[in-house]
Amino acid sequence: QVQLLESGGGLVQPGGSLRLSCAASGSIFSINVMGWYRQGAEKERELVATITNKGNANYADSVKGRFTISRDSAKNTVYLQMISLQPEDTAVYYCYATIRTTGPSYPSYEYWGQGTQVTVSS
Repeated sequence: QVQLLESGGGLVQPGGSLRLSCAASGSIFSINVMGWYRQGAEKERELVATITNKGNANYADSVKGRFTISRDSAKNTVYLQMISLQPEDTAVYYCYATIRTTGPSYPSYEYWGQGTQVTVSS
């Protein structure tokens, strides 16, 4: 069974910084994409950033230049370093990963974490 566990959320002031972590565990053959989505109050879930197993990163326009995604493949862990946080960044942040659990001839499936709350407020 595969599980994604997020950590690092909390309350910060505008302009502050925060780093989120997400570790995948369980029966994992390989991980292709890892990333972060977020969902604010009364808003739809949106993509924040993704990173491939080759290190190619993609960011939402709203966070580009402020957030940095990285991963430690040996630890099956993805990070999201957030700086210059703004109130509009307040949301539940969800980790996700596309994971192959059986072997190279089997498909990958998406897995989601439970979410971690990030609140930016003065």
